[in-house]
Amino acid sequence: MKNEKNLVAFEKHGIRRHFDEAKGVWYFSVVDVVAALTESANPRDYWFKMKIRVETEDGLELSTICRRFKMKASDGKMRETDCADVEGLLRIIQSIPSPKAEPFKRWLAKVGYERIRDMGDPARSLDRAREFWRQQGRSEKWIQQRMMGQETRNKLTDYWQEHEISGEAEYAILTNIIHTEWSGVSVKTHKALKGLQSQNLRDHMSEAELIFTALAELSTRQIAESVEATGMRENAEAGQQGGRIAKGARLELEQKTGKHVVTGENFLPSGQSRKALKRASAASGDTPDDTPEDA
Repeated sequence: MKNEKNLVAFEKHGIRRHFDEAKGVWYFSVVDVVAALTESANPRDYWFKMKIRVETEDGLELSTICRRFKMKASDGKMRETDCADVEGLLRIIQSIPSPKAEPFKRWLAKVGYERIRDMGDPARSLDRAREFWRQQGRSEKWIQQRMMGQETRNKLTDYWQEHEISGEAEYAILTNIIHTEWSGVSVKTHKALKGLQSQNLRDHMSEAELIFTALAELSTRQIAESVEATGMRENAEAGQQGGRIAKGARLELEQKTGKHVVTGENFLPSGQSRKALKRASAASGDTPDDTPEDA
């Protein structure tokens, strides 16, 4: 997992995290943890004042046990934020009077333990994904296609990372170019068509939509590799060309069948069940809105 950024849920709060692959360590956004433990209306201000208080009382600079990583803020922009590993968070939590401290410590231990187990046996994370989709009513055929498409996606993002594409914003731009080219609609429009908000678009695609998405991304990677595309401009051109290949196949299929490939169909339940799905998606670590996979 390369330079991984995920959102995980503690109770109703999203906690941003960053995985340092070189060290094999998770780092968690301190501001998000403060928000979860204090319910503060302004967790950034709470954290700022807390650092001053702890330094005054104990002589400890909490910033020294933190690292700064760029994470997506509420306005969608990538901003640097203080992050701490499990050991650092445990020290920080000591200075936060909260009845949630002990439950959070148990949650933190579980999150770290699950990651360690997944590194030793990657199939576990795949099994969890399969089980989640089964619980949401997906067929085995759909699940197989979803996972095959994810493997295709991973190979493309690996190529991008190695050829001067960095950050979620650039991944999102290239992904949108490919998606718009093959489907005729942007990612944002496609999600709106399906009535999605924070849900992952690919988790609500039909089998045909998944197949054409994978074809577009496979074609993009192979074209990029053939010309050794580097940087945004060259990879954007490869994305347009790869998307056109899938577009041609889509148009031909639609002509033969008389049916549109891109539709508003989704797997959303109704009423309270929809809210439960949203909570379950957050708890499972699904990619948040507008990240490389979903954007």
